[in-house]
Amino acid sequence: MASSVQNNRVSPSGYCACCRTCNMWCWRALKWLPVLLIVSIVTWSYYAYVLQLCIFTIESTVQQCVYLVIYHILFIMFAWSYWRTIFANIKSIPDKYKLPEEELEKLLSADTEEGQRTVLENYAKDLPIVTRTMSGSVRYCNRCVLVKPDRAHHCSICARCVLKMDHHCPWVNNCVCFHNYKFFMLFLGYALLYCIFIMSTCLPYFIRFWKGDFGAAGSSGRYHIVFAFFVALMFAVSLGSLFGYHCYLVSHNRTTLEAFRAPMFRGGADKNGFSIGAFKNFKEVFGNSPNLWFLPVFTSLGDGCEYPVRREHQLQTFTTAPDGLGYESMGTTRSSFGDGIVYPVPQQDEDTESLLSSERWDRWGERARPFDERESSSYDEL
Repeated sequence: MASSVQNNRVSPSGYCACCRTCNMWCWRALKWLPVLLIVSIVTWSYYAYVLQLCIFTIESTVQQCVYLVIYHILFIMFAWSYWRTIFANIKSIPDKYKLPEEELEKLLSADTEEGQRTVLENYAKDLPIVTRTMSGSVRYCNRCVLVKPDRAHHCSICARCVLKMDHHCPWVNNCVCFHNYKFFMLFLGYALLYCIFIMSTCLPYFIRFWKGDFGAAGSSGRYHIVFAFFVALMFAVSLGSLFGYHCYLVSHNRTTLEAFRAPMFRGGADKNGFSIGAFKNFKEVFGNSPNLWFLPVFTSLGDGCEYPVRREHQLQTFTTAPDGLGYESMGTTRSSFGDGIVYPVPQQDEDTESLLSSERWDRWGERARPFDERESSSYDEL
């Protein structure tokens, strides 16, 4: 039933499976073009810096060694972080958030909007979710047929719901989300340092070129060095602004999507709803071990589904246990952060309220669309 709900679009006449396969592979290949562009620029920069500048231009052996050692350290860290960002293992939403067959049957067979809302409410009341849609309903994805965990969103490009989705980045051909956000931050940071180092070490030779005393007029190597300076300067400006913006987001525990529209809780929207202090926000992304903070190794805290929230958004009153484990009695779960933070769990006897968001119901086939779209949010469809 779930598969029929998700795949009931009728293909146009004459649109064969071969055409669909061809279009799919063409689209997949097209999405790699931005990555190939970055790889091409970095490969050329390696040639321009290592060969043309360090080997053929710089005469001092000591200066060559110092430049090459620093350059290769930055290059390796940058390439490693970029690789991990692209090929990170983006895990799927846990099965407990997916509607089982019997619940989906109840949802489809419900005659009224209120009945459908009740079905989802009864299923979602046992899930550790605190965020809601703009209308105060539970966040539900009718494409993936699941209740969205807090901070998860549907990516139309990846065609799936993604945990703690920040945005889909074409330059890495992947979603920036819970599983690779640390790698993405390190990629931006090391790319910025990489560009600044190239720019600063090429600057004296650019000045010599400007004055007209840099090599022979017919030498092609000097143009590689001058062009490397301009390319590094251009990328340093854009990377600096982007890296600074994401540092701001990390310090306030927000994603790019949440920065554009604050997450909605039962008490209303709150852009700082997940902020637990700047340093704890930092550790939520980079982990508890300082030795691993600047290595592209996954150390982010939590499971991507549950997050500590400000006290006013918790569904029960919580206190930190004396042992710092963040574990109380009913209504709490043990903190995977290890710093005394507890996670909210909904009460089982919570008052009934509308939980089904008024999202688009394109996937329901010939059935009548049960909810109007006046309150639909493109934000929840990302």
